[in-house]
Amino acid sequence: MSRIVILLFGGTSYLFFNLVFLYLAAFLLECVVPKTINTGRDADLLKALLIDLGAIGLFGFLHSLMARQWFKERWTRFVPLSAERSIYVLQASACLAFLIWVWHPIPSALWSFDGWSAIPFYVAFVTGSVIVLWSTYLIDHYELFGLRQVWCNFIGVEMPEPEFRTPGLYKVVRHPMQLGALILFWATPTMTLGHLLLATAMTLYVFIGLYFEERALERQFGSDYADYRKRVPMLVPGWPPRQPNALSEWS
Repeated sequence: MSRIVILLFGGTSYLFFNLVFLYLAAFLLECVVPKTINTGRDADLLKALLIDLGAIGLFGFLHSLMARQWFKERWTRFVPLSAERSIYVLQASACLAFLIWVWHPIPSALWSFDGWSAIPFYVAFVTGSVIVLWSTYLIDHYELFGLRQVWCNFIGVEMPEPEFRTPGLYKVVRHPMQLGALILFWATPTMTLGHLLLATAMTLYVFIGLYFEERALERQFGSDYADYRKRVPMLVPGWPPRQPNALSEWS
């Protein structure tokens, strides 16, 4: 695969991700787009549960599988290393798009607010979106979504070695991106059974994913990450409290 093809593939993958993410936001907020989390195909409860859980499971399975180091080592025997991250981003975006496409609503409402009472939910949703986006730029947005890899390949330079850093929000919680994502899924003025199903399943997936990610990060960064875990909570600022004998904060 030529360098220009890999570069164009990486750019296309990134563009597709952004389109899917914007549609997902509108899907959850029930605005602008023709199909939302509470509209679409009517189905009996069992059928809706099977289809919705199947789509969530497909996303979670592929997203977790392709993130494992042993899979990457085998996968890159068949695909260019420089395109591996872009392929990962593309499959995650495609799975989210598929989930939205096949989603069957379960419209029974657990709570519903409108007018002024709905504003706090919208504010929380926007806050979660900002946290997700901000977190990606605090580390390396372009590497996270595969653009840096395809660009370095295009200009013929080596990717820099990853270094352990804790900028901004990463001094408050270890995983601000996942915190923002959880806020996105739960902040809704109308919580239906279908929305609850998606939010609960995605929350479970986040915690399962973080279990494996934390192990991988500790293997990669060793004592630096082990000390970081002692000092900084995983998702909730200030909880659990820091250990009394924790090391002093470092920049």
